[in-house]
Amino acid sequence: MRSSISLLSLPLYLSLAQAHLAAWHKGMFCLNGADGNIDLNTAAPVTPLYQLPKSQWWFHHNNNCDNYPPADGDFLDLPAGGDFTVEIASNRAKTTLSYNGRDTTDWPDGSTYPEDYNVPSCITSPNMHTQNQSMAAGTAFAISYTSDIKQVTPENLAVFTVRYHTPWKRVTSYSVPQAMPACPAGGCICAWGWIPNGCGQPNMYHQAFRCRVTSATSSTPIAAPKPPVWCEDDQSKCTKGAKQMLYWNQADGNNIQVDGFDQSGGEKSPAYNSKCGFADGAQNDIFAGAPTANTNTNSNVDTVKDTSGSSGSGSSTPSSNSSASSPSSSSNPSSSTPSSSPPSSSPPSSSPPSSSPPSSSPPSSSPPSSGSSPASGSPPASGSPPASGSSPAAGSLSPPSNSGSSPSSAPSSAPGPSSAPSSGSPPVSPSDSSVSHNTQCSRSTSRRALRRAARRAARSLSARDGLELDARALDSLPDVLKRNLGLKRHQQQRRSAGVRSL
Repeated sequence: MRSSISLLSLPLYLSLAQAHLAAWHKGMFCLNGADGNIDLNTAAPVTPLYQLPKSQWWFHHNNNCDNYPPADGDFLDLPAGGDFTVEIASNRAKTTLSYNGRDTTDWPDGSTYPEDYNVPSCITSPNMHTQNQSMAAGTAFAISYTSDIKQVTPENLAVFTVRYHTPWKRVTSYSVPQAMPACPAGGCICAWGWIPNGCGQPNMYHQAFRCRVTSATSSTPIAAPKPPVWCEDDQSKCTKGAKQMLYWNQADGNNIQVDGFDQSGGEKSPAYNSKCGFADGAQNDIFAGAPTANTNTNSNVDTVKDTSGSSGSGSSTPSSNSSASSPSSSSNPSSSTPSSSPPSSSPPSSSPPSSSPPSSSPPSSSPPSSGSSPASGSPPASGSPPASGSSPAAGSLSPPSNSGSSPSSAPSSAPGPSSAPSSGSPPVSPSDSSVSHNTQCSRSTSRRALRRAARRAARSLSARDGLELDARALDSLPDVLKRNLGLKRHQQQRRSAGVRSL
């Protein structure tokens, strides 16, 4: 009788043992089983781990699952800032990885159950170790930034995502932190973990994946993870930042111990939820420093940090991420402040030039040539940035401009050689101020010489030839001599009979 009971119990035991759960994906270790063959019905990674030495439970080495990596090129892809999906099932045959999904349903064992499925004692079919969905303990993925599974340790394997109230349905998605850095060329090693919530045997699950982060925008590494602690009664006690996976109820290698009862009255059981300080979703507090953000604010493409430092060629509008040292209209109320855009794209100032030059400016009306500096103590007038190549005055917030505008003593467009001179002034060549000064000195000397010659000519004409001769001679003199001889109105003083004497 006892023998028959044992025989009857054996198939039931095997059925229950095969009804535990694992996460399935083509990037997993042990996808085809643990005997070197392709087994479409394998359940090798599903066997729970309980009271085993670390050498056996670590990455499910008890049946050599860690010795059967995925096929070359198969990865569990982790999109930074996005979600990824796996199938939680009791057997590969109950996933889309076998028989084109023929035996799949919404549930992990290929069967069908009501949406509000619950069993007050414990759900055993499928063996989810919970009474209902709200009591499901939670599952997690962790990552190690090495391509060699033999190099992974609890100290470099950090939890990066958690999904509360799982395992439950077959298709399960997890969220990836936005700041996850890229993996090495050979990818990373990831792990899936689950500790049931005190319903059934208090075992655990720990399986390996080859994974890689896609669309990475940060290079800030994940901090060294620390063991989690029980903190249901006081969240301030929770381990902050990066945390290790939960290792519990094994012969050795455990990293958490609990005793007593939780707030619901059940025996304490470590889990991937708030009881041990894990948030639901992406674990965004796991990094060793501030993430390296994407600073290209003019692009909607999720790319590596832009280092161009430019807001775009030819743009006259400053970029929103321009340097704080650039002048702006808000920092200087004067309308003459140059644009903060690069000099090559800045249009000349449209403000009118000042009608009078600064008192310290030289009297010359010719503009300084390109590259010359304004006189010391003579800043450019309002509305006119310095000439190309010139340095701004000390303390000036205005950057140099190559717009070509001249100082305030000249219009915004410097007169060229063909430009008409101002009224009453001799034409001045557009040369530098020293040439203009020499020209003025030479002309002044010539005028004095002409005046002296005119006086001598007048005395001579008056003494020798009389008034008529004077008139003929004076008519032939240039206007400048007539003015200097006091004969401005000589045309009105002439008479038909002759010329009156002076």
